[in-house]
Amino acid sequence: MTYRTEWCGDVTGAMVGQRVKVAGWVHRRRDHGGLVFIDVRDRTGVLQLVFDPDREPAAHEAAHSLRGEYVITAEGVVRARDEDQINPNIPTGTVELPVDHLEVLAKAKTPPFFPEDRLDVDETLRLRYRYIDLRRAKMQHNLMLRDRVTRAVRGYLSEREFIEAETPILTKSTPEGARDFLVPSRLRPGDFYALPQSPQLFKQLLMMSGFERYYQIARAFRDEDLRADRQPEHTQIDMEMSFVEEEDIEDLVEGMMVHIFHETLDVDLPRPFPRMTFDEAMQRYGSDKPDLRFGMEIVDVSDLVASSGFKVFAEAVAQGGAVRGLRVEGAGHFSRKDLDDLAKEAAVFGAKGVAPIWIESEGVRSPISKFLGDDVQAAVVERMGGVPGDLLVFVADRVSIVAASLGALRLHLAERMDVRREGWEFVWIVDPPMFEYDERERRLKAQHHPFTKPRVSSPADLAQKPTELGTYAYDLVLNGVELGSGSIRIADPELQEAVFQALGLSEDDIRAKFGFLVEAMDYGVPPHGGMALGLDRTVMLMAGESSIRDVIAFPKTASGSCPLTDAPSNVADEQLKELHLRVV
Repeated sequence: MTYRTEWCGDVTGAMVGQRVKVAGWVHRRRDHGGLVFIDVRDRTGVLQLVFDPDREPAAHEAAHSLRGEYVITAEGVVRARDEDQINPNIPTGTVELPVDHLEVLAKAKTPPFFPEDRLDVDETLRLRYRYIDLRRAKMQHNLMLRDRVTRAVRGYLSEREFIEAETPILTKSTPEGARDFLVPSRLRPGDFYALPQSPQLFKQLLMMSGFERYYQIARAFRDEDLRADRQPEHTQIDMEMSFVEEEDIEDLVEGMMVHIFHETLDVDLPRPFPRMTFDEAMQRYGSDKPDLRFGMEIVDVSDLVASSGFKVFAEAVAQGGAVRGLRVEGAGHFSRKDLDDLAKEAAVFGAKGVAPIWIESEGVRSPISKFLGDDVQAAVVERMGGVPGDLLVFVADRVSIVAASLGALRLHLAERMDVRREGWEFVWIVDPPMFEYDERERRLKAQHHPFTKPRVSSPADLAQKPTELGTYAYDLVLNGVELGSGSIRIADPELQEAVFQALGLSEDDIRAKFGFLVEAMDYGVPPHGGMALGLDRTVMLMAGESSIRDVIAFPKTASGSCPLTDAPSNVADEQLKELHLRVV
């Protein structure tokens, strides 16, 4: 039996007079007393079916039994709609299919919600009945966009002599930043596999194996707190190259993004993408993933207020901190309550308060005016570029707190003032620090990972101001979202060991956690580097979504659970016994 000759969305005016057969789900039903109209839906769109009692009584009679989400196949000769019945909003809006043969393939219960485009349904309910939610045109568009992006990636990299290689899902637990998911071994009681946070070590081993260009649409797993752009399991476009420098990888990835956007969205991105150092991004935007679709840059006024009479500002500078501010154009109408709300936003990042200056046509107004003095205040307003109708807001504290709190305020205010431009703003963030000091654990940590090449001339240089060392690393940011990161890797065994030691790893730790990598480095390591781009995040932005859950077929909730399958769940005692485990 042939269920269809055409997809619903492909039936257009060019097919008038042709016999076609379509199959899909009943989307809508309208009974006009005589004629019955049924919209049938498949993944390509909807097509209007017409059941006429005078033309085909049997098919018309059968149409009365159809309900939403029934699965049907229907056959007839395509005809043009009457001019007053044309629907310009859908590709099939100029035609309809008078049905002379109908078959019900499957009946359906009334679903908890119908897959309409305009959907006001709790997300947990959507995930519980994900197979219904995925029938929505928007969700089908998102997943088909994901498919096109994936195919564009494969085509681009294959043309550039990359090979696709799979790396293990069951692997060794290694410290790479996030918490590992662990899998107990039945054959070796007490031992565990880990699900990979990334294919990092294996792709480096592939470079040491002489393959030179590798890629993989890789699954990665991280047992960490979730948010809109994170899931416990995610997919990344993973790649590695030998005999390359930083610019080679950036050029490759930039070209790939241009290719993806052209092939899937018919958008031509301008090249080259701008580059910005990590330090510059933190100073100007308070973030290492700046959204460049609007201005509102952070301005440092520390030198102007260091000797002022405002104790909060002066002490912050004297203690090695900073005083920086934002000019919020057109926000002169903000009330004290509005300022209190801003202070609460900044407090999340450690700021003790937000100091305002309102600029009015008669002059400036601020609770700190009398402490700053007229000259200092005028100099601050001039540097900030303030004009009547603006609001200036300032934070004084340690540099890290000032940057983080103003970076968050910048995004909050951009949302409130609706100042983001449409379009795609890419930026490379380069030369981040090699190490950061963890105050809680009182030790150095690698900001990216311990295989990133630091900007040193010899291993001995690592001991000299380690928190000020840069790296051959780079992040690609789009519209304020980090799409991915990469680096040139360490190819010198002595330098790699020195980095491990700087992180506080003993010889025993190094052998236990990274022994296989260290051993491989003794057998000839080419200069190499790579990058991993988040496929979920990339498609999320391209689809205009705010959560990666809307571009993943079967995602988890924010708590890491799956309402559809009820995972995670208990397992039988027998399974635990086989694994030599018990739940306490």
